[in-house]
Amino acid sequence: MARVICAGHVNWDVTLSVDRLPGADGEATITDQSQSCGGSASNAATGLAALGNDAAILGSVGDDENGHLAARALDSAGVDSDALVVTAAETAVKYLVVDPDGEVAVLGNEGGNEAFGSDDLDDATLAAADHLHLTSQDPDTAAELADRAHNHGLRVSFDPGRRIDARDFTAPLARADLVFVNEREAATAIEDHLGPADGLDKTVVLKHGAAGAEVLTPCGHYASHDGFPVEVVDTTGAGDAFAAGFLTVWLDKSDPEFDRCLAVANACGALAAGERGPSAPLSRDRIESLLDE
Repeated sequence: MARVICAGHVNWDVTLSVDRLPGADGEATITDQSQSCGGSASNAATGLAALGNDAAILGSVGDDENGHLAARALDSAGVDSDALVVTAAETAVKYLVVDPDGEVAVLGNEGGNEAFGSDDLDDATLAAADHLHLTSQDPDTAAELADRAHNHGLRVSFDPGRRIDARDFTAPLARADLVFVNEREAATAIEDHLGPADGLDKTVVLKHGAAGAEVLTPCGHYASHDGFPVEVVDTTGAGDAFAAGFLTVWLDKSDPEFDRCLAVANACGALAAGERGPSAPLSRDRIESLLDE
């Protein structure tokens, strides 16, 4: 299996299930509550480890109870957290408000989840890896990490996430070999960063949620997969689980079969959406069972 370094946010997530998402001046009833380690880098690394990859993480947490809990959760999941930076700032906490249809609203503090820099990942660790997966983070840090990864012969993937329209990700998007975006993010990415679809210089994976996903490559190869029916409980982390599944297949072959990449990725996303919390309960057996169905 591949050695993958995931760089980006490590948070402590508080998931609040509610009977509805309230509007302005509205009120909702909390029906369930749970806490866990979260953040896109953490979710992706945990998913990759669950699928048998050698996963490591570069991120930052505070020297507080939430930071200690997050670090222990990563260790328990089998993620190498040697490059996890402990900062004086508080660990970022995200409150995930989930309605009965699995739709999510996010509240959070900034915390210390961007207190790490490119130089917190040493050359030996980077050189020993097969791939660098970047998630939402400081754009300059992401671009520097991508440059260093390419210097060591690694390929780079980037999942900019929901903040793509609020941050200038031009540099890391330009340096990525593989980009993950959903429909909303794609509108910003293609218009502002990637250029027209017929001029792509990288592989782009477009996620459609329950409707599946498609992939476009620079050489014009196209593949799609319709996804899997699932009773949605919580969409938190489903995109990160999708990325973990896609990368597991993509990195396992020098000439990847994109149909298989998308099928496994969609299975991972469906499994994540069918469970509460950001850390998807992934396993190869569960994926193969879903594919067989």
